[in-house]
Amino acid sequence: MFAPDPQTNVREAFASDAPRIAALALQLGYEVPLAHVERTLARRGPAFEVFVAVVPRVGVVGWVTVSIGETMTATRHAELEGLVVDGEYRGGGIGRLLLERVERFARENGCPMLRLRSNVLRERAHAFYERAGYGSPKSQRVYEKRL
Repeated sequence: MFAPDPQTNVREAFASDAPRIAALALQLGYEVPLAHVERTLARRGPAFEVFVAVVPRVGVVGWVTVSIGETMTATRHAELEGLVVDGEYRGGGIGRLLLERVERFARENGCPMLRLRSNVLRERAHAFYERAGYGSPKSQRVYEKRL
């Protein structure tokens, strides 16, 4: 397990982080083309941000994305869209740092709630979120149709 480096920091992602972000996504089984990551980073703004965790002398070891939205059935809220920490660095506080940064982003943008979704198979992730104070108010299914 990674021992936390006190110099580890979380910052906004740079365009140059795109290859590492794509590589980390693959660790969770998401094969994301580099061009897609680059386009996603280019659309960052007041309602969407990408943060990365950087360990000195190592580089980017994790990332998180967050968006701000409002729907007909949900008032203004933030949604954590994805969080990944390199397998070698899990359990060392990197995920907590990323989560804290997203929570701060949500508060700074007037969001009283941060929501996230987690695959039912990711039991370690569920335990992580529950330790961070998140509850699961409901279960749902996700449906997709290729068009």
